[in-house]
Amino acid sequence: MHRYRSHTCAQLRKADVGQTARISGWVHRVRDHGGLLFIDLRDHYGITQIVADPDSPAFATAETVRGEWVIRVDGEVKARSGETVNANLPTGEVEVFAREIEILSKAEELPLPVFGEPDYPEDIRLKYRFLDLRRETLHRNIMSRTKVIASMRRRMAEAGFTEFSTPILTASSPEGARDFLVPSRIHPGEFYALPQAPQVYKQLLMVSGFDRYFQIAPCFRDEDPRADRLPGEFYQLDVEMSFVEQDDVLGTMEPVLRGVFEEFANGKPVTAEFPRIPHDEAIAKYGTDKPDLRNPIVMEDVSEHFRDSGFKVFANILANDVRGAVWAIPAKGGGSRAFCDRMNSWAQGQGQPGLGYIFWREENSRVEGAGPIAKNIGEERTEAIRLQLGLKAGDACFFAAGDPRKFYAFAGDARTRVGEDLDLVDRDRFALAWVVDFPFYEWDEDEKKVEFGHNPFTMPRGGLGALETEEPLAIKAWQYDLVCNGFEIASGGIRNHLPEVMVKAFEIAGLSHDTVVERFGGLYRAFQYGAPPHGGMAAGVDRIVMLLVGAKNLREVTLFPMNQQAEDLLMGAPAEATPAQLRELHLRTVLPKKE
Repeated sequence: MHRYRSHTCAQLRKADVGQTARISGWVHRVRDHGGLLFIDLRDHYGITQIVADPDSPAFATAETVRGEWVIRVDGEVKARSGETVNANLPTGEVEVFAREIEILSKAEELPLPVFGEPDYPEDIRLKYRFLDLRRETLHRNIMSRTKVIASMRRRMAEAGFTEFSTPILTASSPEGARDFLVPSRIHPGEFYALPQAPQVYKQLLMVSGFDRYFQIAPCFRDEDPRADRLPGEFYQLDVEMSFVEQDDVLGTMEPVLRGVFEEFANGKPVTAEFPRIPHDEAIAKYGTDKPDLRNPIVMEDVSEHFRDSGFKVFANILANDVRGAVWAIPAKGGGSRAFCDRMNSWAQGQGQPGLGYIFWREENSRVEGAGPIAKNIGEERTEAIRLQLGLKAGDACFFAAGDPRKFYAFAGDARTRVGEDLDLVDRDRFALAWVVDFPFYEWDEDEKKVEFGHNPFTMPRGGLGALETEEPLAIKAWQYDLVCNGFEIASGGIRNHLPEVMVKAFEIAGLSHDTVVERFGGLYRAFQYGAPPHGGMAAGVDRIVMLLVGAKNLREVTLFPMNQQAEDLLMGAPAEATPAQLRELHLRTVLPKKE
């Protein structure tokens, strides 16, 4: 018999009754039932119940074991009596009567519990991550992650893609997020950078004649952490294709990603055909470029009902601001003054002066609008708003007014709040959609200049002609995102593969020809020697897994994450370098002065 096990802790079944089995694992818990000791023994695969009675030679040892000790058990497989069968366990019809128990490793008093999984301070969980990973939910999440990645790889290979590995030590990228820099020992004073993404390399692969590339790629960005973004590093399904247009990329990747969701959705419906929503439409209807389509609320422009109306706040906005607009956020089922007042208080908590509203109720067999706005604009306009929005008695709507560029995000947040508070969101499905036609440029208010709205390597719609003749902020890009349940889970575009278009695009953003050549020399040089039209995307592995397992935080689907301060509490990183290390790298540290 094997030194440690003949079976795992998930293998024994009723058909094994009468056999001698050897299993090893961690003591999940110990229960004393009137002289009989019951040990739940756990390994990576599952749990088996061990029984030790006072007549067994293993009983004395069984009395000493504690939670998370590692033991080996030899014993006879017996059937459980009917009333003791545990239908929740695959091994729940049997138990092992211990004849011999060997203690393989003892555990000190635990800093956090493994059995039961109560909430526990995150700093303790991360410092003792090896214990945290033994907990059932997190352990299951990590295994789901590996299966999702395996599914992605299989589906990409079936779609004709080849997996390539790109360099980890590379050049600093001046565009996008902040780089992690790595000092060079043999080139004093010079630095490598960890890649924010394999963007340039995958484009170079297309120029090199490879046709369909993918990679489960690590990406490194020195950004502030948040719930849907890990500090330091993350992984993405990185994709690039040659001789393609936007429809080709979306048509190829949609079945891959839909298949992954369907495989791991645990029975939840997945959007059968992903709608394509222009960016401007997404902003106008949902107040965000990553809409949660499980929320049925669609905002509408109701400006004309307020123009020259008795509600002077909105009427003046429309009269004095050429960009002025009034948007309505319909709230079916929200037609009570109490709910409207709660939403108004919420808006004030967001730094807004308030949130205008109308709610409708039935009076004398008629549907009538109520609230200050309804009184000011009159019955006819109030009724016109109700009819436009398709509302009835018991419903309400809320209003945001001004320059939509300044209020759309708040309106989107209000839409989300209304949907959640009125329980309108269908939480038991995955709603996916492409958002397309992103603005190529945006206005940077802080720098007072035009800046790239998304990926600077994307081809503008209209090519060089658009860059030379159109107003920059009006130009759209061959850029697309995939969103799911309010999260951006993928982003991509058709690339700019023409050097003259590349230079012109960066010139509008304030970078000279020489600067472009200096900063993006590899790509610029490659485009001089026959670059195919190409495009691709990258899907966030961590976010997809988070959605599929129902986790609230990316740290719940990641093996060894950092905390919110970008610290690895388990390994003690970041840490000071020794003087010898700094000398070898020709570096010295200049720390900020303590206040």
